[in-house]
Amino acid sequence: MVEIRLTNSKTRRKEVFEPIDPSNVRMYVCGPTVYDRAHLGNARPVVVFDMLNRLLRHVYGDDHVTYVRNFTDVDDKINATALSRKEAGATGTLEDLIAERTEETIGWYHADMDALGTLRPNHEPRATGYIGQMVAMIEGLIAKGHAYEAEGHVLFSVGSYPEYGALSGRSVEDMIAGARVEVAPYKRDPMDFVLWKPSSDDLPGWDSPWGRGRPGWHIECSAMADELLGAEFDIHGGGIDLQFPHHENEIAQSCCAHPEGGFARVWLHNEMLQVEGKKMSKSLGNFFTVRDLLDQGVPGEVIRFVFLGTHYRKPMDWTEKKRAEAEATLRKWYDLAGGAPEGEVGGSVIAALADDLNTSQAIAECHKLAASDGSGLKATLRFLGLMGDDVPDWVDSGTVDLSAQAEALAAAREEAMASKDFSRVDAMKADLVAAGVEVRMSKAGVELVPGPGFDPSKLQGLT
Repeated sequence: MVEIRLTNSKTRRKEVFEPIDPSNVRMYVCGPTVYDRAHLGNARPVVVFDMLNRLLRHVYGDDHVTYVRNFTDVDDKINATALSRKEAGATGTLEDLIAERTEETIGWYHADMDALGTLRPNHEPRATGYIGQMVAMIEGLIAKGHAYEAEGHVLFSVGSYPEYGALSGRSVEDMIAGARVEVAPYKRDPMDFVLWKPSSDDLPGWDSPWGRGRPGWHIECSAMADELLGAEFDIHGGGIDLQFPHHENEIAQSCCAHPEGGFARVWLHNEMLQVEGKKMSKSLGNFFTVRDLLDQGVPGEVIRFVFLGTHYRKPMDWTEKKRAEAEATLRKWYDLAGGAPEGEVGGSVIAALADDLNTSQAIAECHKLAASDGSGLKATLRFLGLMGDDVPDWVDSGTVDLSAQAEALAAAREEAMASKDFSRVDAMKADLVAAGVEVRMSKAGVELVPGPGFDPSKLQGLT
């Protein structure tokens, strides 16, 4: 059997992965809060852990892996979005509008992540479906002395769990200084966090021993993971931004609620995403969703390819150059794979992924497969989620020959260099771009690459 090695955030070292039960390898990944479209940064952990899910299924078998990724469908941001709709004149109660918004957003999420070639998890629990389990877990924490009720709230007592901070490696003092700690008079300690909070009549709420209210964010994942995977399971994943406080709080409340289990044995965290070397933000104008890219004609396979090109533990930089190179590479690979026999997944690709999910090395191994006889390339691309049963519709495999247009543009440029009149060159470039062709001109010559929205019909007469 293939030996998988993973870097465990909990121990800060790369370890041989040994599942608790090889016949049921269990993984939990924190999913989205469904109040809006998933932005590009939200998609990175989805692709990272989809690739791990595929590797685990390849090694242990499809029927021996249980993958859970939740939906947070009760949250102040969701409430605020629904409230703004109501104020804008939308009909229905606030609860109706919240339900409508979450259903809509989950549909968007599925469509966008499907476009990236990700497999649906075995379970996609919604927080609102596990309120009973959350209430029971909170009651148990109170009974064990790890939580307390105050002014309609229930809070976890951080001081009752001496190992708090072990995952992130921070002291409580550092955490207080670096975190947005809510100051509230009913807290016994500034670091204590909310397990349950009261709801007003116009907000979603459920009956509980502490009055009508709703759960805190952290208890949701603990309760769903326990219900679906047990008190101890193999892998817990998510973005590095969730390590503190979310994952730290999950560990504390879960280990105190179920001291007989160790919660997650292995913790994996992917690094953050940048755009053209800068943090993605609306203020910088470089914030966009997965749907924005798809609507601009960027194929989902191309987005996935760019993600896989960077190791999950390194910050990923989305650039236009990477996008163009990814699309050009995939066109070549699809052209090779389209007429090739199925073959088998490249052993070197599996070995790369087994070494701490080294997707960038896996892509390098694909280049080697393509440079040889292409054997196994189709099966490998399918395994990596870069190809379905057939070559994607956006690829006109074998029919795109831009050599005549490239020769014509090169000749026009040569004439322009002598005459200093580049008007014809500029006009030809504009026509090619309008046809969805990327024009790359250098001292070495002219290269034309079909880009997003490529339309061969617009090439007529461009020679």
